[in-house]
Amino acid sequence: MTSHISLLTATDARSHVHLIIGSNPLAAARCGQSLSAGASPILIAPETSELYYALQKRVDDGEVKWIRDVFRDEHLTTLGREEIGHVVDAVFVTSGPREPLSAHISTLCKRNRIPVNVIDAPHLCSFSLLSTHVDGPLQVGITTNGRGCKLASRIRREVAASLPPNLGSACLRLGDVRRKIQEEDHLLHMALADGDDMDVDDSVDQSASFNRLVTEADVDAVKNRRMRWLGQICEYWPLKRLAAITDEDVANILKSYDDLNSSSSSSSPPSSNNSNNNSNNYAAGTQKRGRIILAGSGPGHPDLLTRATHKAIRSADLVLADKLVPSGVLDLIPRRTPVHIARKFPGNADAAQAELEEMAIAGAREGKVVLRLKQGDPYIYGRGGEEVERFRSHGLGLGDKGAVPVVVLPGVTSALSAPLFAGIPPTQRDVADQVLICTGTGKKGKPPAPPEFVPSRTVVFLMALHRIAGLVEELTEHLETEKSGDENGNANANETPRRVLWPRSTPCAVIERASCPDQRVIRTTLDRVVEAVEQEGSRPPGLLVVGRACEFLNKPEKGRAWSVEDGFRGLDLGLEGLEGLDLGGA
Repeated sequence: MTSHISLLTATDARSHVHLIIGSNPLAAARCGQSLSAGASPILIAPETSELYYALQKRVDDGEVKWIRDVFRDEHLTTLGREEIGHVVDAVFVTSGPREPLSAHISTLCKRNRIPVNVIDAPHLCSFSLLSTHVDGPLQVGITTNGRGCKLASRIRREVAASLPPNLGSACLRLGDVRRKIQEEDHLLHMALADGDDMDVDDSVDQSASFNRLVTEADVDAVKNRRMRWLGQICEYWPLKRLAAITDEDVANILKSYDDLNSSSSSSSPPSSNNSNNNSNNYAAGTQKRGRIILAGSGPGHPDLLTRATHKAIRSADLVLADKLVPSGVLDLIPRRTPVHIARKFPGNADAAQAELEEMAIAGAREGKVVLRLKQGDPYIYGRGGEEVERFRSHGLGLGDKGAVPVVVLPGVTSALSAPLFAGIPPTQRDVADQVLICTGTGKKGKPPAPPEFVPSRTVVFLMALHRIAGLVEELTEHLETEKSGDENGNANANETPRRVLWPRSTPCAVIERASCPDQRVIRTTLDRVVEAVEQEGSRPPGLLVVGRACEFLNKPEKGRAWSVEDGFRGLDLGLEGLEGLDLGGA
């Protein structure tokens, strides 16, 4: 059984004229909805009608204009706004589908392209009203497309109950920040040109360039760093933290550009007074001995945490988290524990990394247990080795009697778990006998050396989607630095064999937000993956899997350039009754 879906829109109805036909309680409700949206409702009902008491009160108070007459066809084209030729903006019929007048009004409205809604008659409607939760500027609407308004209302209540309080206030504050950034940096035209005006169209994911690198030569991108960071705050911060955003947080967001300018002159933020002291300070001290725990949070789903990392989350005095650590994991942090999320917006990655390292060192020297929480596994493109090296250079983790210990806990890497959740076995007999994990982006944004094509190899590229076009070109075409030879890689005399290129027909898959509720898989081939990512948008973090294994369990449909699969259902263990168990307390 198939059913249609509606094009959901948000209409700015301020100054619109709505005709409400009827005198019953529903007519009163429709008048109230019109007024709430800033429209001017006009009631059409005979003078002999007995108005519902709430409706009568609105008429008496002057909120609703009552045309004491039966409906006439000319009402549609004479009672509206002057600037649109007196045509009304919408019509609400509250008398139901059995009344002959309902079908007549519907036909007339559709003929004149006037939006019309008839109660309990989806076939007579050109639009329907959603069951809506309203919190300030935030509106959440649910529709079942005529399958049941009571069910829609129930779903709406469930969704609203799951949202943190004060989320509407957060929308107001963040909206103010966005306007201030635009005013100060003159970003309106650049945002439109670069696809970064993210609040205009809520129906699509981020543009493919959402997380692209910012280079020194990219002047426009440098100018709009704060706007990009604001977009990433909205994308990555847990909803609970967004809902609790304060004026101080807003000030810090606006101040970030100044921080960026000041940090660009040096490799790291200014150190604290004690940052140059090594761990010998602890030998003579009596304060609590601190430590740094560097832990991987896994691909996304909190159930994929190791028990060691979960214990560290519950017991840490300070949590320093990467921006990509998902909200489901951050929600496990006790409310009493301070949390700092990395300010890694494009162009500020190195400064943000140094800032977290300084905070970890300072916290440990104060005797705190500092949890440095990273996505995936710390040592698989997580810069974990760099951080341990930095801590060692400050005398931490050396194993001496007075040293602050550094502990590294593994995490489930998305490089191996994401393909599993997408139904891709990276190794499969007679298909793929080797797996190669690569980065799609080298240090300072430089492209790494592309791997050559091996038919039995599955390659997983991390940090690649923001430069997917460049990566595909590097895999399928020879670089300028590569010597000439034949297409099979055979070299001429005294020449090094050329790299074997990847066929453009090679199957591949883009996997985004693996194991999170909004996981998405795009299945396609190398020759169409750039177009697919550009058209479908970006939902970071994501990775690219390339190789024949991508099609082993997921045969492509003929005639389709790519397919998209939304949602995650990979941990349905039938353990729904365990949610209430005490897993350690907050």
